[in-house]
Amino acid sequence: MPRLSELIAALDALWPPERAEGWDAVGTVCGDPDTEVDRVLFAVDPVHEIADEALELGAQLIVTHHPLYLRGTTTVAADTFKGRVVHTLIKHGIALHVAHTNADTADPGVSDALAGALDLRVTGPLVPDPTDPHGRRGLGRICELDHPETLAAFAARAAARLPATAQGIRTAGDPEALVRTVAVSGGSGDSLFDAVRASGVDAFLTADLRHHPVSEAVQQSPLGLVDAAHWATEWPWCEQAAAQLDALSDRHGWDLRVHVSKQVTDPWTTHHSSGAPN
Repeated sequence: MPRLSELIAALDALWPPERAEGWDAVGTVCGDPDTEVDRVLFAVDPVHEIADEALELGAQLIVTHHPLYLRGTTTVAADTFKGRVVHTLIKHGIALHVAHTNADTADPGVSDALAGALDLRVTGPLVPDPTDPHGRRGLGRICELDHPETLAAFAARAAARLPATAQGIRTAGDPEALVRTVAVSGGSGDSLFDAVRASGVDAFLTADLRHHPVSEAVQQSPLGLVDAAHWATEWPWCEQAAAQLDALSDRHGWDLRVHVSKQVTDPWTTHHSSGAPN
């Protein structure tokens, strides 16, 4: 079995921590480097349900996309929910490692996994990483559909292929407009509107779209907008990342058992459609 330190080195090669945004908090949160690891769990959120799942599986390592502590803290007391996660992990010898914005811009990255879940053909990054001589890394992805379809049909595709959440899928724009090219960005994407418009795509699929940026976007262009739940747009990365680690395990002869959590940790739990506007 590999030691945790060997696995972390392999994960850092996939998602180098130095490529994370300056405000981000990636890397190993807790864990003994000398611990032997034979089972790994991937998940989006480092919440207590995921810690419990790792304990039930007998995993010695959890890899999440979202950080546990994104901002500084002065306590890991067990009477706080984040502190309780830390206590559970340390008590049972479970390490936690985070790949966040360094996984967003990777090749392949979070948006590649999202495009793959929607059966889209990636043609390049939406916001290229200027340090990548091959032009494959960066934020978001520009994609093509195999056959044009309406915005309504594309939204239905997203609803069918992304994990089910209370939010579901929202759209803005003409539902009958034809979509041939799409920009996708896992997680919150309304800061990318300028890049999306400059790319000339027909539609943009992302999460956490806010009222004012959407209102301005649809007034400025015929761009179709598809808004999914944050968790749903990032969960496909867990399967992609698990497959990458499986490949490394085979190459090194580690015989790891790699799992992807199916628990829906999206914080929204119910949805009620409002009445039609008068």
